[in-house]
Amino acid sequence: MNFVILIAFGLDALFGDPAYIPHPVSMIGKLITKTEKYLRERIPDEVRAGAYLVAIVCSISFFVPLIILAVLHAFNPWVALAVDIFFCFQILAAKSLKTAALRVFDAVSCGKPNEARKALSHIVGRDTKNLDRDGVIKATIETVSENTTDGVVAPLFYMAIGGAPLAFMYKAINTMDSMIGYKNDKYLLFGKCAAKVDDLANFLPARIAALLMIAASAFLSLDPKNAFKIYIRDHKKHASPNSAHTEAACAGALGIQLGGDATYNGVVVHRHTIGNSLRPVQTSDIKRAIQLMYLTSILMLIFSII
Repeated sequence: MNFVILIAFGLDALFGDPAYIPHPVSMIGKLITKTEKYLRERIPDEVRAGAYLVAIVCSISFFVPLIILAVLHAFNPWVALAVDIFFCFQILAAKSLKTAALRVFDAVSCGKPNEARKALSHIVGRDTKNLDRDGVIKATIETVSENTTDGVVAPLFYMAIGGAPLAFMYKAINTMDSMIGYKNDKYLLFGKCAAKVDDLANFLPARIAALLMIAASAFLSLDPKNAFKIYIRDHKKHASPNSAHTEAACAGALGIQLGGDATYNGVVVHRHTIGNSLRPVQTSDIKRAIQLMYLTSILMLIFSII
């Protein structure tokens, strides 16, 4: 399994998510959409229907790759190994996160605010059309730091425990939360179970990621002492019990302030600030956040292999 994880990580670093290969997240997304429609038509109790959706999607996401790998192993272990590596490679998202953040970086660096906002809109859920330069930079850093857990550390954590099948199940949980884990009229009840399961699945990975990010900041000559200080102080300053952990560590390491109010679908959401504004944000902070994400991921890779 160590060999599989190592090669998969290397493939992701080289190739990311090639557009010509169907991505499992899009397949899981279609499964969620169709299952939601089916359950809503048949089960009036939204909480129960949402719980059934979680059970169905998690089961399919776990057992389908498990059965595929088992059948292939029975015929040809080498083919099974190759497919296992391919599965794990598809689950990781470090390169795609880096590429998306660099699109924002390039647009801001070239003085193209509209392009920067458009590029940012592909990786955040908030409204971006009225963000100024600093707002765009901060939002990019926030999504890079937060997705260090969802996109890399947590998948590696579950790969180390249960291989590709368990990592696929984690990815399904994470995708369900991003699609139906909202506190609005449509999903407050239906998405309740998905949101709670996602909180549980990310509980350990988020805390591991934050501690590894603090360690990574020392290797990058940032500020590990301040990273630890801000992490201890601000890791609970988020509606999610997990999201602020890496965000706080990143803000402290960079010496900047993140968080604050944000607009979603035209509605202003009041949020705590995270970190201290020891200096103004800079465009280069996006690259520093990417470096933090990658080194944190490498440390998690080593931790997973061990």
